[in-house]
Amino acid sequence: METVAIFDSPGKGRGLKATKEFWAGDVIFSEASIAAVVFDSLAERICHSCFRRQEKLQRCGQCKFAHYCDRTCQRAGWAEHKLECSAIKAYVEGKGNNVVARIMWRLDKEGSTVSDMQLTTLDELEDHIADMPEDDLKELKVDIHNFLDYWPHNSKQHTIDDISHIFGVINCNGFSVSDQRGLQAVGVGLFPNLCLVNHDCWPNCTVILNHGNQSAVNTMFHSQRRIELRALGKIAEGEELTVAYVDFLNLSEERQRLLKTQYFFDCTCEHCKNRIKDDIKIGGREEDGVKPSEEQVKEATDYCFQMLEKMEKARLNGDYHEVVKICRECIEKTEPVLADTHIYLLRMWSTMSEVQAYLQYFDDAADYARKMVEGYMKLYHPNNAALGMAAMRAGVTHWQAGQIEVGHGMICKAYAILMITHGPTHPITKDLDAMRIQTEMELRMFKQNEYVYHSMREAALKNKPMTMMHEPKSVEEGIKNLFHRRK
Repeated sequence: METVAIFDSPGKGRGLKATKEFWAGDVIFSEASIAAVVFDSLAERICHSCFRRQEKLQRCGQCKFAHYCDRTCQRAGWAEHKLECSAIKAYVEGKGNNVVARIMWRLDKEGSTVSDMQLTTLDELEDHIADMPEDDLKELKVDIHNFLDYWPHNSKQHTIDDISHIFGVINCNGFSVSDQRGLQAVGVGLFPNLCLVNHDCWPNCTVILNHGNQSAVNTMFHSQRRIELRALGKIAEGEELTVAYVDFLNLSEERQRLLKTQYFFDCTCEHCKNRIKDDIKIGGREEDGVKPSEEQVKEATDYCFQMLEKMEKARLNGDYHEVVKICRECIEKTEPVLADTHIYLLRMWSTMSEVQAYLQYFDDAADYARKMVEGYMKLYHPNNAALGMAAMRAGVTHWQAGQIEVGHGMICKAYAILMITHGPTHPITKDLDAMRIQTEMELRMFKQNEYVYHSMREAALKNKPMTMMHEPKSVEEGIKNLFHRRK
């Protein structure tokens, strides 16, 4: 691989550095997964070959577990599925299915070879078994023995040490695989080269999944599902390449805890050491040079945290009017005290925006979405994918509310960010480009004659009623945590 080189990163072990200069949006390298599977909970809703979400899927006639878009996808996925098929049937009926075991089955597919582009192997990756807590080790041993009970006897046999190593590697190096729109994690895969890219809370790269093309009837024209490592800004030759394993929106202490629990290392990046932006993530609102007391901020923070827990319970129960009531009560009490970058207030605004859009109170939803994006802009890297997705959501919400000027501006901002993080060929970038062109035309019409614009818009909406938004997700879901988190 000509664009990167392995080196010993001080305090981090092996890492990757750039062997040439890169600019924002450049693809530094792409890599196909050596194995990837759909989450058990989504097995009937996601194609096991192309990982696309479909209304109707065809089920494998033998294991009754794997589902595919059509015969084309089934043929494309057979090389990976044929070894696991009989084992899955026995495993599901016996001990219950397991994502890690299914990845392991796929790793033994016929014709599996090490590519010339592969910088490392599974054997060389860290499994961190020695660092695991005792409870996790007990679970690991149970998983291994369950796996061996259902491993086909006519297939290549493995030692317990080999299985333990691979299970450990999958647990701490698995990468979340998203659906075709990049909006929800639907599975997990192994990308060995990506595992060499170290973490930084303020990284110079981001990772995105490219689903490739698997729609052609002839499988010889298919392109593989792959991840792309993209530059977020200028990267000098010889500079270490880094990505964020956890969301920067968390406080430094929480990021360090998550990294230690999941990836078994202590983060010593500049943002963690100096607790950069922690003060505004949990601080008070300043009005005309006057700030609330520390006691007032703490009281509002504690209250907001309690209301977030109540709100999440109501959301899980599908009681969205109760969610709105809880959020509104919390916002009215804490907004005058907490900074517009306070992470708990941002979560309240985010949830309120999403739920109100779902309930079709678009003016209210747009107001909260705008506040959310303005707060994110003060916290996130200017080319952070989460910021781009939030701006896209805010742009659509403002358009739904008839606020075309702000809506177009938000969509243009989102498009500029996602051109860097996702690239021009990603489905979500293409959708954004179509939105950008449409809102630009509507904005011209609005500036020419505001009355005519709103009349035409109202008539169009009456002829084609606005569809309901998707049900709101948990505040912890979305694209923020790209790396698979061990349960």
